[in-house]
Amino acid sequence: MKTGKERLLGAGLLTALLLPLALVGLFYLVIRNQEWINSWVFGVMAPLEQVLGRFWALLPFSVAEVLTALFLAGNVLWIIWTVVEGIRRRDGRRALRRVLALAAAWLWLWCGLCWMWNGAYYADTFAQRAGLETQPYSVEELASVTAWFAQQAADRSGQVARDGEGHFAEPLEDCFEAGPEVYENLTREFPCLETEPVRAKPLVFSRLQSLLGFTGVYFPFTGEANVNVDAPACLVPATIAHEMAHQRMVASELEANFVGIAACIASDNVVFQYSGYLMGLIQLCNALYPVDAQAWRTITQTWFTPQLSTDWNDNNAYWDALESPVEDAAGQAYDSFLKGNGQELGMQSYGACVDLLVAYFAPSAE
Repeated sequence: MKTGKERLLGAGLLTALLLPLALVGLFYLVIRNQEWINSWVFGVMAPLEQVLGRFWALLPFSVAEVLTALFLAGNVLWIIWTVVEGIRRRDGRRALRRVLALAAAWLWLWCGLCWMWNGAYYADTFAQRAGLETQPYSVEELASVTAWFAQQAADRSGQVARDGEGHFAEPLEDCFEAGPEVYENLTREFPCLETEPVRAKPLVFSRLQSLLGFTGVYFPFTGEANVNVDAPACLVPATIAHEMAHQRMVASELEANFVGIAACIASDNVVFQYSGYLMGLIQLCNALYPVDAQAWRTITQTWFTPQLSTDWNDNNAYWDALESPVEDAAGQAYDSFLKGNGQELGMQSYGACVDLLVAYFAPSAE
């Protein structure tokens, strides 16, 4: 017969399981109402996360990374404890309660993610808020914008610090320090991006991020933009801008890539300009090569300076060396996450940013 304490524990556990499920169900109901989800995302969620971001910016390290490590370590210890206690006490009911308690923790995490971030996938996009429209474009237009990006990147490739072997050598600390200023010019054109800037943070476990195939992560529970600093340094400034786009409720990777590149290019900082042009050039070349390999070769032969070629090759060599089943599995998991939240292109949305790049920069390339 159950004691009063056991009944109380059982009721508490049942509530801990059912309440997040109910809140997740409510979330999937309200996302069907565009007006309501816009009100939530831009009127409640965004201001809250921006306050959290400013608060945790008082600490120099990534609070998100600490919380993630503690949560995962706690999971491991909890499982070990459950198994050991189950064997020692031979009490299946108690072991089951502990398993359900762990499940409740994950349900609350999913619930929090829905209400603190996933809603942004269903709110008005950046393109809608900014009034940007994409149109079908020809291979020639794609090649023209790609050539223009290559020229701009080449012009700036010699203006950034390099080591004795010609590799990008700008101090990353300076890039993080300058990050909050990167959006100043772009927000004049797109006021929907306006917010009090919060500095991005480097990740201690950046190598692990690379092994999983990620260059950064936005953590909505602390409002922090976290950046992989083990990845090639030449693209870290553009990654900083990309993750800071998420702080401005640019949810889709497609749009965050475009916004980050545009912010870098519009900035007054030549290091960010170069990194933005290089990031955009990679996206554009990835789109151009399959449809016109000769145009791609002509662009690389015409515009790639030794410095630009070095950075290009460094980036390719770095990621080629890290290809593994672990990276593939992580990519597939994130792809499923994106598609599960209305991002039909999944991970391919990184490449789809080309549509916005061509639409926005085509006039400059003429």
